[in-house]
Amino acid sequence: MTNRLSRNPRSDALDNRERILEAARALFATEGLDVPLREVARRAEVGPATLYRHFPTKEILATEAFADQMCLCHVIVDEGLADPDPWRGFCSVIEKVCELHSRDRGFTAAFVSAFPKAVDFTTGRDYALKAIAELAVRAKAAGKLRPDFVLDDLILMLMANNGIQAASPAAQVAASRRFAALVIQSFRAVPEPAPLPPVARLALVVPGMIV
Repeated sequence: MTNRLSRNPRSDALDNRERILEAARALFATEGLDVPLREVARRAEVGPATLYRHFPTKEILATEAFADQMCLCHVIVDEGLADPDPWRGFCSVIEKVCELHSRDRGFTAAFVSAFPKAVDFTTGRDYALKAIAELAVRAKAAGKLRPDFVLDDLILMLMANNGIQAASPAAQVAASRRFAALVIQSFRAVPEPAPLPPVARLALVVPGMIV
């Protein structure tokens, strides 16, 4: 008589769901929202029926993937606020948010454009900005963040970070990390030059010129 233990069906279902979401996030980020759901199923190594059982429509799947992105952003700013060193927390938020956006590769913009009413994006964004503003006040009080820093500087940083174009996802992340390090140095109240992360090969797109 064998004593084989069967795997919990609920555990299998949760594993499938997470694999589908992971595959969807990766494909939406690199291929856009037009990627076929069958390709998502193939990447997740599940059958199309399994995918549709968890996510009956592409909007539902994209919404879940986007919700995870927003949740991760909230975790980043909450961890920054919880750091007893406000400057270290502020730097951590910049580094992690820049990397998060570099891995996003336009997914958030495409999602909000395609499904503007799917989630309350404004509330999530305002929560993050308010938390970062509080962290900035603490970092200024500690004498580490330059006193003329305003929240719009952070918006400009994110806009610039989103404009980075690299030949591969790995190069995109590397470029974003270097950019974040440069930004942190510019935000510091008293400049303290530090080694920068390695530079990545970038694609500069100018009409009539490719560098």
